[in-house]
Amino acid sequence: MVISRSLAARQEVEGKVMFGSITLPLQEYIKVLGVDLDRELRFDRHLKHVAHQASLRVSALRRVAGLLDKRGIQLLYKAQIRPYLEYGVLTWISSVATHLQRLDKIERRVQRLLEGTPPPPPPQQEERSLDTLEHRRDVAALVVFHKAQVQGVSHLARLQLSPQVAQRDTRTVLSSHEQVGVPRSQHQRTFISRVARLWNKFITVVPAVSEMTAQQVKTAAHRWRGSCPTPMVLLTN
Repeated sequence: MVISRSLAARQEVEGKVMFGSITLPLQEYIKVLGVDLDRELRFDRHLKHVAHQASLRVSALRRVAGLLDKRGIQLLYKAQIRPYLEYGVLTWISSVATHLQRLDKIERRVQRLLEGTPPPPPPQQEERSLDTLEHRRDVAALVVFHKAQVQGVSHLARLQLSPQVAQRDTRTVLSSHEQVGVPRSQHQRTFISRVARLWNKFITVVPAVSEMTAQQVKTAAHRWRGSCPTPMVLLTN
């Protein structure tokens, strides 16, 4: 696969990739550990496939919903459908909104299914409402970034960012020990740019993240993200 958005780059390599005496045809996409990645480094095809397969699973859930109470439907959704919607989430978390909305539509179908289902019997504790997929993606991103930025996990070292520097009229100073500089990129939907802006917002509300464990950060991020509007708007620096 030629990783480029230029057709000229593909034409330059076409017919020249050999394995012994066999000419290898170029592919439009490849599958890496179950995630489809196209030659433009986008995940459009992967998310379309995930949305289609998840939609089929929700349809199967709907057919048996009459035999289940609200708690049973939530358990089946969390066990059999939501993991499929979240597999490899940090690789495609910054995809365009139109493709992420495909997954949100799947979850809204489950929400409507839950609204039309009677609650469980009184002895059972009713399940709380589902967190949105965006909520869960943001929490996962913050926990991973905490491991890279604060805990210094070796295999996440490339995600580490320098402290944010605030420009003043008379001098340049560090804005915070925990805040990080948002890297400039061709577009602002890269994972590292998105999580950097999310992180800077998070630590203004939740202090002392450098003293927290990963589980404590996850709990704090879950509580903080639940208090934010959905969808959450992340402004570029």
